[in-house]
Amino acid sequence: MGNAVRPQRRAILTGGLAAATAAFLTGCSSKTDGGAATDSASPAGAVKKTPSTSPPAAGERPDSPWTAFARLMEGNERWVDGKLQHPDRDPRRREFVAEEQDPFGVILSCIDSRVPPELLFDTGLGDLFVMRTGGQVVGDVVTGSVEYGPMTSGTPLIVVLGHQRCGAVKAAHKALKDGKPLPGNLQSIAEALRPAYEVIAKEKHADPVDAMTRVHVKQTSADLRSNKDLGPLVKKGDLAVVSAYYSLDTGRVEVLTGAPTA
Repeated sequence: MGNAVRPQRRAILTGGLAAATAAFLTGCSSKTDGGAATDSASPAGAVKKTPSTSPPAAGERPDSPWTAFARLMEGNERWVDGKLQHPDRDPRRREFVAEEQDPFGVILSCIDSRVPPELLFDTGLGDLFVMRTGGQVVGDVVTGSVEYGPMTSGTPLIVVLGHQRCGAVKAAHKALKDGKPLPGNLQSIAEALRPAYEVIAKEKHADPVDAMTRVHVKQTSADLRSNKDLGPLVKKGDLAVVSAYYSLDTGRVEVLTGAPTA
């Protein structure tokens, strides 16, 4: 059930940022420290749990990049094998997270209906922050949403998840290759994917759309890993940003870059 009491990790949001975000953070119901000032690089005044070096036992919440990553990959293995546990999906869990949340992972994935992160990682209520956009593209609002967990509640893991036969990437690849813009705001997705297209266009690929998807998730995770707000957390070892690829055929998640170690 994950309801064991454990020390909370909080980031300091100083100056104008703290003032501007206070109401927003309260409304989103993340755990707080009773209004105490905090720092994004180093939790102030909080007792921090020493990260464990093995996957957490059932019911324990992952408290490090490695244990969070291990929990996700174990869940995906159950998804592949058809041995789902459906954790954290009952009335008691609903009641437990109703007032506050403390997810152990952030997933940035595609809107594709065949790629639901909570299912393919066999997780439940309160386990993950999930953002889904066409082709898992990012902009300022999406990046801010990804940053929310690590910067406000110490969420230790971000996974950028691309997938096999991505329709958004396929449409963007064709539009960019043919020089014919997509209709409406769909072209904004193509433009966000242009850096990946420019990389794969320089070489021959048996499946250029698949290659473009893989390049894009690697680029996106690298950008998040090195940005000015998340970068210090990664450097300290408090956060890992992983790029991964989901196979529609097998259900398996393949890690591309950034996997944390125990």
